[in-house]
Amino acid sequence: MIIDKKTTIDSCQSQLRRTVFSRATVAEPSLPCHAADTALLAAPLAIAQLSQVGMSITDALLLGSLGSGALAAGGLGANLFFTVVSLLQGVLTSVSVSVSHARGAQDEQRVPDIYWAGFLLSLLLSISAFVLLSFARPILLAVGTPTLLVQDIVEYTGVLRWAAAGSLIATGLMRSFLPAIGAAKWLLWVALGGGFINAFLSYGLIHGMWGLPRMGFLGPATATTFTVWLSALTLIMLLHMRRHFRHFAVLALPSMTIMRELLENGWPVAIIYGVETMLFLAVGMVVGILGTSSLASHQIATSIAPVGLVVPVAIGQAANVRISFFSGTGHPLAARRAGFVAFVLGVCFMTLSALVLVLARDRIVRLYLHTGDPHNSETVDLATSLLVVTALFLIVDGMQTIASGCLRGLQDTRVPMIIAAFGYWGIAFPIGYMVALPFDFGVRGLWWGLAIGLATVALLMTLRFHDLSLRSSINQRNRPAN
Repeated sequence: MIIDKKTTIDSCQSQLRRTVFSRATVAEPSLPCHAADTALLAAPLAIAQLSQVGMSITDALLLGSLGSGALAAGGLGANLFFTVVSLLQGVLTSVSVSVSHARGAQDEQRVPDIYWAGFLLSLLLSISAFVLLSFARPILLAVGTPTLLVQDIVEYTGVLRWAAAGSLIATGLMRSFLPAIGAAKWLLWVALGGGFINAFLSYGLIHGMWGLPRMGFLGPATATTFTVWLSALTLIMLLHMRRHFRHFAVLALPSMTIMRELLENGWPVAIIYGVETMLFLAVGMVVGILGTSSLASHQIATSIAPVGLVVPVAIGQAANVRISFFSGTGHPLAARRAGFVAFVLGVCFMTLSALVLVLARDRIVRLYLHTGDPHNSETVDLATSLLVVTALFLIVDGMQTIASGCLRGLQDTRVPMIIAAFGYWGIAFPIGYMVALPFDFGVRGLWWGLAIGLATVALLMTLRFHDLSLRSSINQRNRPAN
C-alpha cells in the first residue's frame, strides 16, 4: 500500500512538471493526479494570500488597540483603497489565462509580449486608481458617511493611494503571471517577508518606536504603502534576474493587439470584482449609519472572512491556470475534470473553515477587543453573533470564487459578469438592506443578504461551467480525426 501511494504521488508530480511547467502535450491526468496537481499549485498561492491577509488583520488589531473609532476609520479607509485597486486588478487576471493557453499551445514566444503588455496596462490602470482615491472626501459625504469619520478616512486613503501602482504590479500582474510560468513560490516568500516587515513598521509607526516617527492611526497605511512597493520591486528583480525564467520577460515593445486582448477578456472580470467589492463597501456604509459598535463588529467580520477565503481563491487561480493550459493543448475533458476536482477540494475546505469559525468565535473576538471592558460589550455581542452568519457566507463565497476561476480558464467572462451583478445587487444588497433596516436585524441582516446573494451566484456559475465544459468535451469527441 505504501509503495502504491508513493508511486501515485511520483506519477502525479511527474505529470505536473510536464503539464503546468513545460510545453509538452500529455495525456489526460487521472482524478487523483488532478487533485494532487491542483493542491501543489494552489499551496504557495494560498500561503502567499494568507500572509497578505495577515497584514490586514495585523493592521486591524493594531488599530483596535487605539479604540473603536480608529478601527472603524482605518478599516473603512483600507476597504475603500482595496475596492478601487481590486476592481482594476481584475483586468490583469486575463494575463494568467493568456500565458497558460499560450504555453499549452506550445507558443511560448508569445509570453514576453503578454508580460510587457500587462506591465504597461498595470501602470496605466494605476493612474485611474490614484485619481479616484484623491476624491475620497466627496465620495464618502455623498454616501452619508458620518462627518466625524470622514476626515480620518480621507487622511488614511491619502497615504494608501501612493501604493496603487505597486499593488497593481505585485498583486495584479505578478500574481497572474508567475503561477502561469511555474514561479508561484516567489509570491509565497515575498508575501511572508512583506508580512513581517509590515507588522514591524506598523507597530513602530503607530507608537513612534525604534527611531520611527509617531504617526498614530496613519502608521499602518504608511507601512502598507512601503511594503507593497518593496514586494513589487522584489518580484520584478526575481523575474528578470533568474536564469530559468528571465526568457519569459525578455524586452519587447508592448503589443497593442495583445493589450486589447487582455482588456477584452479582463474588463468583465474587473466588473465582477467591482460589483463584489463595491457591494461590501456599500454594506460598510450602511453599517456606518447603524453606529460605531455595528461598524466595528462589521470590520472584525470583514477582516476574518478573507482568512477563510485564501484557500478557495488559490484553488480558483490554480484551476484557472490548469484549465487554460488543457484548453490550449486541446484536452477539454481534462479541463472539465480539473475544474470539478478544484470545486470539490474548495467546498470541503470551506466547510471545515466555517465549522472552526463557529466554534472559536468567542476567542476570535477577544483578539480584537477587551471583552471585560463594559464600553465594548455591545460590539462584542454583535461581533460574536455576526461570525456565525459569516461562517455560512464563507462556504458560498468560496464556491462562487472557484466557479468564477474555472470559467475564466475557459475564457468565459461576460456571462459570469451578468450573473455576479444580478446576484450581488439584485439579490444580496436589496435583501440585506430590507432585513437590516425595515425589519431591524441590523448588521446581521446585511450579512444574511450577502450569504443568500452569493449562494445564488455560486449555483449559477457552477451550472454555467458544467454546460460549457460538457459541450466542449462532446465537440472534441465528435470531431473527426485528422
